[in-house]
Amino acid sequence: MDLSTTHSGTNTFDPKAIRAQFPLLERDMNGKPLVFLDSAASSQKPQVVLDALNHYYTYLNANVHRGVYTLSQEATDAHEKGREQARAFLNARSNREVLFTRGTTEGINLIAQCYGQAFIKEGDEILISGMEHHSNIVPWQILADRTGAVIKVIPVLENGDLDMVAFDRLLTRKTKFVSVVHISNSLGTINPVKTIIEKAHAQNTPVLVDGAQATPHLKIDVQALDADFYVFSGHIIFGPTGIGTLSGKEKWLEAMPPYQGGGEMIKTVTFEKTTYNELHFKFEAGTPDISGSVGIGVAMEYTQQLGYEAMQKHEQDLLHYATEGLSQIEGLRIIGQAAHKASVVSFLIQGTHPYDVGTILDKLGIAVRTGHHCTQPLMDHFGIPGTIRASFAVYNNREDVERLVEGVQRATRMLL
Repeated sequence: MDLSTTHSGTNTFDPKAIRAQFPLLERDMNGKPLVFLDSAASSQKPQVVLDALNHYYTYLNANVHRGVYTLSQEATDAHEKGREQARAFLNARSNREVLFTRGTTEGINLIAQCYGQAFIKEGDEILISGMEHHSNIVPWQILADRTGAVIKVIPVLENGDLDMVAFDRLLTRKTKFVSVVHISNSLGTINPVKTIIEKAHAQNTPVLVDGAQATPHLKIDVQALDADFYVFSGHIIFGPTGIGTLSGKEKWLEAMPPYQGGGEMIKTVTFEKTTYNELHFKFEAGTPDISGSVGIGVAMEYTQQLGYEAMQKHEQDLLHYATEGLSQIEGLRIIGQAAHKASVVSFLIQGTHPYDVGTILDKLGIAVRTGHHCTQPLMDHFGIPGTIRASFAVYNNREDVERLVEGVQRATRMLL
């Protein structure tokens, strides 16, 4: 996989060469060259991932596990290679601690249901933050309704940081589980999850980290974080939709009941009794998304080969360039200006509705997300209906930022 080379032949970080590896970015939208600024919702896919998906369905398509014929064994090898790639990507202890899911949402639901069934009881407190995606709110509400547990919320400061003083106050002996987002999809805030985990573990409280937005931007080491559970989605890290990964400590996964029943997750079945399979099979009922595990594995390797330091430097340059340019527009307010941010800019223009601005930008070939971004309680906290969100990835460049700023200026002139 040749990401870029210098004249001397050594690898270097070349944004232009990287961008060329994403075919969809070559298309036009509404007669204009596409500027794609919605990677926080779903990233584009490099050719190497598209090729891997095509190769699987063309040459390896067969069901996995227990097939004695060669094609099934080859498909199984490809599927389990994806798991090993995920283990290496996260630095999980073993493949037994790596589960495939349909994405971050299913991963959180799995833990809320399975861990909740085993360990959460009436009066226990579950601590989440005020910037969580609905996927890290609703599953805990369902669990609370079923068990009588109580949900507590870490407040968000006006600049978009978590109120860690309030966190210290809310974390008590009643707190039996903490579930927090690593990077906010709406604000770009990078949360101090290692500190949160250390403080929670000091009183033997496990922690789940929603890493959906973190994995495309940060090097993740679940052992260094000491996270009990870490979940993310393939489609945000340059991989396919419908596939995700859940890393969980073996001691918890062994102690939890299974999520679903069916094939693969069983060892023996009679009409009187079923015994469950070992990890990881215990939580993977039914035929898996085999092409998805192949695709997400290649996507994770691709991300690692980009080089995190260079990638972060590039994305931070885009973030600062966009923040500076947008801040010059009269009446524009940036929502979320935490000290540590990933490449997300959420903003409003006084006197306009986000949807109207987004519609004009679309006509100019600029794809942004508008609305509450599945963080409605966070928008309520700021007293706003939603924002216009531009989210940058490694394939974006300064020209994209300049098109965005020019487009917002034009939308402002048209609407005010």
